[in-house]
Amino acid sequence: MSEDQGTPKKRKRKLGLPDAYVILFAILILAAAATYFIPAGSFERETTDGITTVIPDSYHNIDQQPSSFIEIFRAIQQGMIDSAGLIFLVLIIGGAFAVIEHTGAIDALIMKTINKTKNKEYLLIIIVCTLFSIFGALGIIVNAVIAFIPIGIILARSMKLDAVVGVSIIYLGAYAGFNTAFLDPLTTGMAQQIAQVPLFSGIGFRILIYITVLVATILYIWWYANKVKKNPEKSVLGNNRFPKYDEKSVENATNELTGIHKLVITWLAVGIGIYIFGVFLFEWSLNEMAAMFIVIAIGTAVIAKITPNKLVEVFFNGCKGLVYGALIIGMARSIVVVLENGQILDTVVQGMAAVMEPFSSVLGAIVMLIANGIFNLIVSSGSGQAVIVMPIMTPLADIMEITRQVAVQAYKMGDGFTNVITPISGILMANLAIAGIPWTKWIKYIFPLVLIWFAIGAVYLTIAVLIGWGPI
Repeated sequence: MSEDQGTPKKRKRKLGLPDAYVILFAILILAAAATYFIPAGSFERETTDGITTVIPDSYHNIDQQPSSFIEIFRAIQQGMIDSAGLIFLVLIIGGAFAVIEHTGAIDALIMKTINKTKNKEYLLIIIVCTLFSIFGALGIIVNAVIAFIPIGIILARSMKLDAVVGVSIIYLGAYAGFNTAFLDPLTTGMAQQIAQVPLFSGIGFRILIYITVLVATILYIWWYANKVKKNPEKSVLGNNRFPKYDEKSVENATNELTGIHKLVITWLAVGIGIYIFGVFLFEWSLNEMAAMFIVIAIGTAVIAKITPNKLVEVFFNGCKGLVYGALIIGMARSIVVVLENGQILDTVVQGMAAVMEPFSSVLGAIVMLIANGIFNLIVSSGSGQAVIVMPIMTPLADIMEITRQVAVQAYKMGDGFTNVITPISGILMANLAIAGIPWTKWIKYIFPLVLIWFAIGAVYLTIAVLIGWGPI
């Protein structure tokens, strides 16, 4: 017997892309390490009309507050607690849609959509993206967009594309509008108030930016969709194009929408409509959305005559499939917990201000855009970022001879553009969780579009500076 026959061959281990949890944990360790060498500091803050903002030139160093070994892991638990509302919302949406799918209404709707949109995929993408971009520009459903992701997946399945397209037509459509948010009081409105710029002034120029960003987004989604349509192997998800959904079940679905199917779909539409109405009238948030989806699940069971025990079984099977993605939201939040406890976020803002101060005019506006985009990787809340950076950006704009209107737009685009890539964004991670898309695969798909967005932003900021876009 030869030596080769008696000895098992050693297999070479091929290292794949790291899991999203591995990436986030690595970032968490880096954030904890940063609390040791980045000086702790804080701005003084003041509250006016219920809005708390930092006072420019009030930055001062404080005692270093580095994260201990146990605090790193405690931050994970705290992140889960802080994100509990969003985590349970994702699980509840998963359970509710599992109940709806159990009735067969979803598959019947898919087959109906297939027959209605054959060879018209581009039209469907344009209509859905445009509709959600308008909502995004008004700041209506930026967080609530989570509820519509399963519907985007349904549409993508009907077009025989992949889950990435399903998320894109809803989520990227909304953010194509949110990137400018020309009528959003919580981001653009708040930033203008802090910068002492008339509320929603400059709306004409912002609408022009919005249209350009929307067109670029639709063209990018269509380019990718067309590539997948011609060759499914070109999907960034590989052969498993719908990780959380069974593609084959669609082929065997009935083409007929029965009376029960129509009632179930109508009930879903009414439930979502009530939530949107509540957002406008009663300022409902994610907790009310979760409550509404529980109501939708129970109402669906009544309509389809599903027994209570079967309802519980189907609902929790739907929840189980989203546990991995739901908990990653808390993991992402843990990074922010470490940075906040280490008191280094204000130091980062102060450092940004020091870097930007020597610039002037056009270059200063572009640097301001990039700096806001980078800072948004850490603080993904639009309104939260406004109250931190705008009091600093406003006097910087005056020094760099840039109108404050330009500073507001640089903040808004920087905030919007990187929201779709930062793993610290709970909304992004929730959307990907529902669709079953790994964050690493999403980045491979989305990064070229983010670069396109930044290029568009830089061009428009250059024009804005040159024309003296104001007021102020």
